[in-house]
Amino acid sequence: MMRTILVGILVLMAAGVGWLTFDWYRARSSAEAFGAPFTLVDQKGAEITEKAFRGQPSAVFFGFTHCPEVCPTTLVELDSWLKKLGDEGKDIRAYFVSVDPERDTAEAMDRYVGNVSDRITGITGDPQKVAEMTKAFKIFSRKVPLEDGDYTMDHTASILLLDRNGGFFGTISYGEDPDAAIAKLKRLVAEG
Repeated sequence: MMRTILVGILVLMAAGVGWLTFDWYRARSSAEAFGAPFTLVDQKGAEITEKAFRGQPSAVFFGFTHCPEVCPTTLVELDSWLKKLGDEGKDIRAYFVSVDPERDTAEAMDRYVGNVSDRITGITGDPQKVAEMTKAFKIFSRKVPLEDGDYTMDHTASILLLDRNGGFFGTISYGEDPDAAIAKLKRLVAEG
């Protein structure tokens, strides 16, 4: 009897895992947009919404301007990959979304992103709305207090790739081989 109950539980768990796996894949491989609607501001202070991620492939990175290594490295690499793609990558729109909107005002984002690239658009805004966007896009971020009273931010360090419909297309990991990253961007242009 106990064995039958245990087998039944295992079968139900396997079915549930299969359903969850299918649902996760379906949600990310459909024509539906990834994330959720948002209304924030770009680095020039103009309103920007999820519609910015429609009509062309997008590369979206979440970070912050006080980041010591990951964010500046990622932005410089992304800019160099886009330059290497040349005309082939001209349709890709790149975005840097702040996970630290308390310090990352539009002006701070403009200075920071402007020093790196004219191809990347900074996004920031009301902290609550940024938190909602971050959660909807499945990005981890949290404030980490420092001993001197300041703080830093832990956050997801991958670039999200979105297709022309705003659907999830893949990621580029922090520190990924440049040739592999460029290949993913080429595939995004060709298929996304």
